[in-house]
Amino acid sequence: MHIEPVIGATFEEPFKITQEEVQRFADLTGDNNPIHLDAEYAATTSFKKPIIHGMLGATIFTRVLGTQFPGFGSIYLKQTLEFLRPMFVETDYKAIFKIQSINAEKHIAEISTEIVDATTKKVVTRGVATMINQEKF
Repeated sequence: MHIEPVIGATFEEPFKITQEEVQRFADLTGDNNPIHLDAEYAATTSFKKPIIHGMLGATIFTRVLGTQFPGFGSIYLKQTLEFLRPMFVETDYKAIFKIQSINAEKHIAEISTEIVDATTKKVVTRGVATMINQEKF
């Protein structure tokens, strides 16, 4: 992925999460809340079906920022998050990134991060990543 490191540059990454990944995340973190794992229980909630852990959905940010842009050698300094809507398994999502600011002296950039439901176009998660990368910024 070639992204020009300039303010206003945007890039996207499509993805979806499986129930198996939700289970692995629950096993790894110990967050076994039945809202994520038990369809029968989830049916009794306002969501009507299991939802993805918000933090699992947000892992798309670290995957893209750590491996694609700015990529290898990047250090995450900060990430803000707002969980606006639930995420569901086997649903098409798109992560959208936009460079908001660059401090060339410190090699730091702020990048807006959003997850959008690819069908409804509604934002489900948003925030801002602060990254350092000696070569890109």
